[in-house]
Amino acid sequence: MTLEIKVKTINNLAWWILVIGGINWGLVGLGNFLGAGNWNLVEVVLASWRGLSDLIYVLVGVSAVWLAWTRLSK
Repeated sequence: MTLEIKVKTINNLAWWILVIGGINWGLVGLGNFLGAGNWNLVEVVLASWRGLSDLIYVLVGVSAVWLAWTRLSK
C-alpha cells in the first residue's frame, strides 16, 4: 500500500468519524433545545463503557485536527 493510498484512507476514515461526531453533537443540541433530554448517542450506546466513549470523543477531535491540518498544509 503506497503512502498516497494510506493518506486517502486516513482522510476518508477521519471524514466519516467527523460526520458521525457532528451528527451526534447536533442531536445533543437539538435534545437540549427541545428540552427532550439526552440525545447523545455515544453516551446512550456506550453508557457502561466510559473509557470507550472517551476514546470516541478523542477520535472525533483527532479527526478534526487531522483534516484541518491536511487541508491547510496544501
